[in-house]
Amino acid sequence: MKLSKRNLLLVSFMLFSLFFGAGNLIFPPFLGQNAGSHTIPALIGFLATAVILPVLGVIVVSEFSGLDKLANRVDKRFSIVFTVLIYLSIGPGLGIPRAASVPFEMAVAPYMPEGSNLSLYMLIYSLVFFLLAGWLSMTPRKLVKRVGTVLTPSLLILLVFLFISFLFRGTVDIAAPQTAYESVPLLTGFCEGYQTMDTIAALNFGLVIATTLRGFGLDDKKSVLSYTVKSGIFAGSILAAVYLMLTYMGTCSSGVYPIQGNGAWTLRCIVAQLFGEPGAILLAAIFTLACLTTCVGLITSISQFFTNLLPKVSYKALVIFISVFSFVVCNQGLNTILSLSMPVLNAIYPMSIVLILMGLTDRWCSKVPYIYPITLAGVGVISVLHALDALHVPLGFLSSFLHLLPFAKQGFAWVTVAIVMVLISLLLKVFLKKPAK
Repeated sequence: MKLSKRNLLLVSFMLFSLFFGAGNLIFPPFLGQNAGSHTIPALIGFLATAVILPVLGVIVVSEFSGLDKLANRVDKRFSIVFTVLIYLSIGPGLGIPRAASVPFEMAVAPYMPEGSNLSLYMLIYSLVFFLLAGWLSMTPRKLVKRVGTVLTPSLLILLVFLFISFLFRGTVDIAAPQTAYESVPLLTGFCEGYQTMDTIAALNFGLVIATTLRGFGLDDKKSVLSYTVKSGIFAGSILAAVYLMLTYMGTCSSGVYPIQGNGAWTLRCIVAQLFGEPGAILLAAIFTLACLTTCVGLITSISQFFTNLLPKVSYKALVIFISVFSFVVCNQGLNTILSLSMPVLNAIYPMSIVLILMGLTDRWCSKVPYIYPITLAGVGVISVLHALDALHVPLGFLSSFLHLLPFAKQGFAWVTVAIVMVLISLLLKVFLKKPAK
């Protein structure tokens, strides 16, 4: 059976909207503003972790029919722990609350009357937001139609309108790069791509896309994988185009506006300069649409996962629990959520990247005994140490050892460790002469 072009487009739009949420809006313009004249290499690094790896992740998880089956290559216990950590971090623990708090703090709070009780308004806004997200998540079968035919096209139209307006009316002044982007902008951009959380999200959404395709009547694995690749490439292309637009606006504004804590300020300044006070409506619409679709996708897929893990708990009960828990967390404020995100991502992201790359080369990796557990163990340990070191947790000699590793300063000590662990696995294969399973 073949999938019609219309349905393939709808699935691609849905995948794009699942990826494109809070971080995808605020980090590209912030990268452009910080990188300034060094934007091109920084953007190349950013696209690697924010587009290429996520698309590959969706394909790999689809091929393995789920993250848990891919993680089983390492160990069954690792599979359970790692998969639960991924779903919690991308979901109610971090990803969903961030997606709900960004539109309010970016596009609503700045335009409230002076002296307003922002905490109260945030409470009301997030309550309405999660009521709507929870309601949409209750019927996952309708997700493709609602997102692909209405929400995503509306979002893209608004983003293109903003970009074209900037091309004709925006103020352009490109500044020198900030310190972090002076020497190794490509690696810095690569690390900034972590903040979008899309590579981790891909480990979640891969199964969602595969399940959606099967819902169109595709029952053989080869067809599902083929259309997953096509929808992934199409969604990734749209994602890259949107990143180019947002980063371009940030770069052109790098010498216009002072740099603040996150890209929310940058985009808000651009919209205010283009449209004045009425721009608040456009900005609120863009952010609410982007973040709502991501939240719905996350709530749906995470509820489905935990329904399988905990058969006695119903899908609807999980939707309600995740929505309520995320509502509570998001009211802690955007800066609090962002301050917690980087250490968590530093610990989880490298393992996700390595798992995706090993899944892509599974035909070779499966012939090398212990390569999965040894490599993931080494990368996991060094990633956790790096995250703790970044938080200035005293690690004694371990901290000194960490800083001696190549590229440790840029946050890439795990690459060296991964290579060493792969070599050790190959040596073990030679010396033990243990046949692959």
